[in-house]
Amino acid sequence: MLFPMNFALARKKIGKYLPATPVRVSKYLGEIGRCKVYLKLENRQPTGSFKVRGAFNKILSLTKAQRKAGIVTASSGNHGLAVAYALGEVGGSGQVFLPVNAAPTKIEKLKKFKIPVAFHGDDGEQTETHARKIARQKGLVYVSPYNDEKVVEGQGTIAVEMLEQLKNLDTVYVAVGGGGLIGGIAMYLKSQRKPVRIVGCLPKNSDVMYQCVQKGRIVATKMKPTLSDGTAGGLEKGSITFDLCRKYVDEYRIVSEKSIREAIRVMYHQQRMKIEGAAGVAVAGFLQDSKKVSGQTVAIVVCGENIAPAELRKIV
Repeated sequence: MLFPMNFALARKKIGKYLPATPVRVSKYLGEIGRCKVYLKLENRQPTGSFKVRGAFNKILSLTKAQRKAGIVTASSGNHGLAVAYALGEVGGSGQVFLPVNAAPTKIEKLKKFKIPVAFHGDDGEQTETHARKIARQKGLVYVSPYNDEKVVEGQGTIAVEMLEQLKNLDTVYVAVGGGGLIGGIAMYLKSQRKPVRIVGCLPKNSDVMYQCVQKGRIVATKMKPTLSDGTAGGLEKGSITFDLCRKYVDEYRIVSEKSIREAIRVMYHQQRMKIEGAAGVAVAGFLQDSKKVSGQTVAIVVCGENIAPAELRKIV
């Protein structure tokens, strides 16, 4: 079931805490694709990831009593950081559940916030199921990393900013995990007068949303470890993002781990920019499409920068 959203209002609400992130021209990528390429720099967010948008929009929708009682969330890392940061700014308490194999860099960052962290499960779906159970038992609000109207609405504010910052836009490349990011962006862009082509990019080792869309329903999908830990994990049953992706995303690009590493190297050496695996997935999707976008105006959502220093050194 799809639902109405007010992305402009969401941007106004969270704008008090999160100013618009910049867009930067990429001459290097533009020359490869013979097009204009703009990078939407969500890696410039205070937690190093776009996730802070959805976290703020959801938490600002709660009552003071709900925030004071405490919220529960599950995350592979970036969403947990976002919730912890937003609670610190708005006021409130909470608990973050992470999978046991969460990235050490993200765990270390979380430890800097005054929020309890616990571990459960080998992938995001198991962690989310456990966190929801705890929230129900304690009578607390559960804040999903993607399966929530307010979270999706918050992520969609990226698209509001892009259309204000760019006079023309033909195609957007976005990494896909649970679908909250691309769902919000696609829903807003498709509501505009000029249609924008939406390309979802996924790692081959964890292409869950793509497999579900292909089969027409949410299904269990085999996964392997991936550099794109921010998009890894299963899709929660009944997720609202499934319908959003099925309706609004035009095409999908499945990229290899080798392609993700190459994208991280390109961004580091050519753009002087540190990006995490999930952002590398979107760049890799564009590079895979580079012969199809000649003459277009393209945006790539650089969704985050939270990569372990040792991993970055090994790649670049």
